[in-house]
Amino acid sequence: MSERLKIVSWNINSVRLRLPIVEKLLLDYAPDVLCLQETKCPDGSFPTAAFNKLGYRHVAMHGQKGYHGVALISRVPLGDVECKEFCEMGDTRHIAATVELGEVPVRLHNFYVPAGGDVPDPEVNDKFAHKLKFLDEMEAWFGGFSGESIVVGDLNIAPHENDVWSHKQLLRVVSHTPLECERLASVQAAGKYVDVVRQQIPESEKLYSWWSYRAKDWSKADKGRRLDHIWMTAGTAAQCRHVEVLRDARGWEKPSDHAPVVSVLEAADFSG
Repeated sequence: MSERLKIVSWNINSVRLRLPIVEKLLLDYAPDVLCLQETKCPDGSFPTAAFNKLGYRHVAMHGQKGYHGVALISRVPLGDVECKEFCEMGDTRHIAATVELGEVPVRLHNFYVPAGGDVPDPEVNDKFAHKLKFLDEMEAWFGGFSGESIVVGDLNIAPHENDVWSHKQLLRVVSHTPLECERLASVQAAGKYVDVVRQQIPESEKLYSWWSYRAKDWSKADKGRRLDHIWMTAGTAAQCRHVEVLRDARGWEKPSDHAPVVSVLEAADFSG
């Protein structure tokens, strides 16, 4: 039973290639649960032993060679681990487990939503059609949820104007099109989730979690997007005390193009 939980979500863009910075994050920030996306690693090759040595005894993964992949790396027990397939594609894009906050079981879902390709038209772009279908299946599934839960991950959509460096210039760019933003809002509403990052950091503030590798100086250009999210049901959201995007991690050696997103919860009263 944990009275306090620190949960971090991070698209690592290859867990084995970037193992040193994953270890750095665990040592420097000490999350209770680290949720990784785009691990690009089959389960049999996952570096579980390295995490065990750092005190993370509970590791669950859903991976495949070279693509996609999600994992949970935890200091607290992970109950009832589940991996759901979406769109009958065989992709490894979801893993879930139950953790305890105080005496309340909370279901933790870790997602890697398809990026969607370059053309925001499902009639000519199969990847974009796949993304929309994935979101539709998430919405249908979330509608049947009960109890307290958390959704984290690279959802590959920046839904608000200040979640991108230029709302006007990105309206027709995959990840910020009105169609995607509306679909994501429907998914969120189906599960009755609170976007806890924007609950604590107002939408009036620019906030990003991804910066392209293409920029010579990503920080100076600062052409980012907030693609990585943490959602919580109302009772759990009420226990959230802190959120943060670890922007500095984008500048670590051999970095991912995503920065970790942190949430800290403290058990109190779930009656609300």
